[in-house]
Amino acid sequence: MARPLPDPHTPIGHRRDGRPIFPVLGADPTDPSNQQLPPGPTPDPAPPAQPLDQDALNRLLAREKQQGERAAIRRLVEQLGFTKTDDLTTFVQQQRDAQAAQLSEIERREQAAADAATAAAAREAQAIARERAAVRRAALVALGATGDDLRDAELLLVVEEDADEDAIAEAAAALKARRPELFGTTTATVPPAAPGGSPAGGPPPRGANLPKPGQHGADMARQRGFLTGS
Repeated sequence: MARPLPDPHTPIGHRRDGRPIFPVLGADPTDPSNQQLPPGPTPDPAPPAQPLDQDALNRLLAREKQQGERAAIRRLVEQLGFTKTDDLTTFVQQQRDAQAAQLSEIERREQAAADAATAAAAREAQAIARERAAVRRAALVALGATGDDLRDAELLLVVEEDADEDAIAEAAAALKARRPELFGTTTATVPPAAPGGSPAGGPPPRGANLPKPGQHGADMARQRGFLTGS
């Protein structure tokens, strides 16, 4: 039994633009019956694109640059074997902390070595100073200075810091000549001679300034007021 065909003038549906769909007519775009249908709605024209100003262009370029930088950083992080940038940041900070700790240890050792060298130089300088003082003291003791006089002589002895033993001995001898009392020796002081030829302060020559006979009695009578004349 043959299947009846649908009525060719009865639409079997409609297109999206509202035009009817006929079972036969409309399949051919050159069919003149297409001209009898009302035109479909025309879409609204797209608004013209607004021109970009300089600020908008700068923002667009900056956004694209940031996106490119983030993509490059993401690729670098993946190449280094990390899943995110925070892991890479933590790893880098740990490396920096380790380097700082190692540098601090090196600096501490260098400072300790410098302190040891300074202390050794100070001890050597003190030893040299004690040796020089011992040489000066020995030179003064050899000339007879002892006790407090030795300490005074050490203060009065003026020589160069790097003077040798001969120079110290000469300076000690010169000091002894200037200050013999510091070395246990004294010089006898001879008073100047009197006009008569005898030393000043010595006893008068025998027979000089003898009192006259009766002079002592006359002096006593004069003191008691019995005599008023000379």
